[in-house]
Amino acid sequence: MNAPESPYRLDAALCAAADRVEAKVVAWRRDFHEHPELGNREVRTAAAVAAHLRALGLDEVREKVAVTGVVGVLRGGKPGPVVALRADMDALPVKEEVDVPFASKAVAQWNGQQCGVMHACGHDAHTAILMGVAEVLAGLRAELAGTVVFLFQPAEEMPPIGEEGGARLMVEQGCLADPKVEAVFGLHVTSIHPTGRIGYRSGPLMASADQFRVFIRGTQTHGAMPWRGVDPIVVGSQVVMGLQTIVSRNLNLAKEPSVVTVGVFQGGVRDNIIPDEVKLEGTIRAFDEGQRDEIHAHVKRITEMISAAGGAKANVHIHRGYPVTVNHEGLTAFSVPSLSRVAGEANVQVVDKVCGAEDFAYYQQAVPGFFYFVGCTPPERDARTAAPNHSPRFYLDEACLKLGVRTLATLAVDWLASRAA
Repeated sequence: MNAPESPYRLDAALCAAADRVEAKVVAWRRDFHEHPELGNREVRTAAAVAAHLRALGLDEVREKVAVTGVVGVLRGGKPGPVVALRADMDALPVKEEVDVPFASKAVAQWNGQQCGVMHACGHDAHTAILMGVAEVLAGLRAELAGTVVFLFQPAEEMPPIGEEGGARLMVEQGCLADPKVEAVFGLHVTSIHPTGRIGYRSGPLMASADQFRVFIRGTQTHGAMPWRGVDPIVVGSQVVMGLQTIVSRNLNLAKEPSVVTVGVFQGGVRDNIIPDEVKLEGTIRAFDEGQRDEIHAHVKRITEMISAAGGAKANVHIHRGYPVTVNHEGLTAFSVPSLSRVAGEANVQVVDKVCGAEDFAYYQQAVPGFFYFVGCTPPERDARTAAPNHSPRFYLDEACLKLGVRTLATLAVDWLASRAA
């Protein structure tokens, strides 16, 4: 058996190719930014992606995967394993407040409401970066020992109510199966790190995200005679306080952090009428799937028991959202030297866990995966106070785009070379 071929010989070629494609990546990003599309509606974006992949001569380009997704397959000139690279394409129902020439003026319907549409999370950058990676690697096809699968995914920010979509549907429809993917890489731009900085973490990186909805039924009465009824507002208030004991008193905080937050408390229409019912809504975030299940059980038990003690009845509904985003330990250890070679060792750092969620987790449940952050706040701005992702003022320094192209392309080339016989 021959020794694995060193990937380092391609570093200069990857760097030169990233330089050549940078202007295109910037142009693509600006075009997508000016014409954003919501989840499962990325028709224009997907068409641009598919046309680009076909122009590169990829072996296979599949459209309408998971509604509007695109999957491209590039087979290298030498036999070898299969690696996947992922980008998400969808925008958010947010009205842009950033003063750039290519600012979005788009409006659309989202769950029955008209709203502004903006790439407030940087998915325009992710899509443009992966298009650039596809061009770089297509130019090095003869040198690749294996196959690269490009996953352009819709609806990471959730599809409209009543629709399926996103990474879970991509996996269900076989995006990792034909050809059979053995590892997957993905990145996310973030304003909490400066341009040039790479953030990563082995194991749990981003939290699961679940929604709970509670209806507490009391007995309506006049506000001047509360003893003649059961006040669901008082009971609901006690439930809110009780839910705050789940993390502080029921979970092992030395293992993993977690969050239970009530974001909606609705009840009543008049100051002197105690209503029949109140509604609570909230989010559950966890970094361990076992603790996630524990929290669900505690939410149900605490809500029902406090309500019953107050003479009310509670109905608890918990919707399981994205799982925990868990970076594979071995793939993380493999990836860090590659990232350091491209960005410089001082710019590649372990970061804190993030309570936001990512449906990249579904790929990681199917195959080993590694997900990392690329800083996008320009040096003249303070990343500690920069508008966060999902803000209408989210700003992306386009100097980060080439680093995204180089790191993703290098990870793919290095991984294929490391597995080649």
